[in-house]
Amino acid sequence: MKGFDNIVSAQWLKDNFNHPKLIILDASINKVTSNASNNNQSQIPNSRFFDIKNNFSNTTAKFPNTIPSEIQFEQSAQQLGINKDSYIVVYDALGIYSSPRAWWLFKTFGHDNVAVLDGGLPEWTAKGFKTVHKTEKEILKGNFIAKYNPSHVIYYENLEAISNNENFKIIDARSSDRFTCKVAEPRAGLPSGTIPNSVNLPHDTILEQHKLKPIEALQPLFQDLANPNQHLVFSCGSGITASVLSLAATILGYKNSVYDGSWTEYATLKKAIMKEPNTWSKDELLAYILIFIAHSDLDESKKEKKYILSRVDSKVYKRVHERFEEDNDYQSIQNIIEGVKTHDYYRNDLADLFADIKLMAFADGGMDQMEKVAYNLLKKILM
Repeated sequence: MKGFDNIVSAQWLKDNFNHPKLIILDASINKVTSNASNNNQSQIPNSRFFDIKNNFSNTTAKFPNTIPSEIQFEQSAQQLGINKDSYIVVYDALGIYSSPRAWWLFKTFGHDNVAVLDGGLPEWTAKGFKTVHKTEKEILKGNFIAKYNPSHVIYYENLEAISNNENFKIIDARSSDRFTCKVAEPRAGLPSGTIPNSVNLPHDTILEQHKLKPIEALQPLFQDLANPNQHLVFSCGSGITASVLSLAATILGYKNSVYDGSWTEYATLKKAIMKEPNTWSKDELLAYILIFIAHSDLDESKKEKKYILSRVDSKVYKRVHERFEEDNDYQSIQNIIEGVKTHDYYRNDLADLFADIKLMAFADGGMDQMEKVAYNLLKKILM
């Protein structure tokens, strides 16, 4: 179909509305960052509901919007009447929010003839085009066959290597306030933070009202963050708005993937890992020990914090500090013993460790009485 390529205008859809192979999907969901509910009962005529939250997610998974299996996606798409040769236009009630997730899923499962309606339902109605009340119709089963493309998806297990690989760039689609931890995550109990070495491009900065910005406006936004040869990896809260960035990057010609679990998975798993000292890295253990000594007098000075941050990454410091605040003194000692045992410290290693402790304690002018007690206690236990 002429003019059909990743994104189409409302006018294009109106002009091609009666094409025999065209299928229109409504992929609307509510925003997790808003208390507002999408109660819009209007839809574009002949739309079929693409249920991201249920039929097109693995509902048994621990994290929201988890990509479904190949067979689940295939069967659910067939139930929507999708055929191998279908041309799919997907939209949502918020403009461009959840529809790119449906677009990305079809691309990931091997169907390239899919495009997002630019501006979604708001743009369609703004043009004065016809809408109808939402209804469910009987649909003839399609013959769609799914073929999973692993290059479209990044999983947690690969993320650490990717974050340290200059051939990749991780770009987070969350708001700048969430990315910089100025506001709490909307999901209850989910820690704030960022994936190491990631950068921020809030998904709404690539939109003008409810439509995608023109290419000449999108290009500098991406060029400021990544070079054309890097493989872009998009993350967000749970994989929805990461797909918005994936759509724009694909239009611009960037190779890209979506980290399916996004921050919800990453933060949850990282928090779980920090629960067990025998899984800590040496940097995490060092940070924990230095924080323990700094807090032995119930006051971590600015100079002590500055020294700790000269020895470990700020994100490691923040993560470990959150864990330290959960532990009492006894638990802290046990954690340190377990961590040192796990890393099999030799006498020279311990000498370096205690030199670090002294340098940190003297960063604010001297080691006070409580810091001396904690220092000697660790020395007695570990050496």
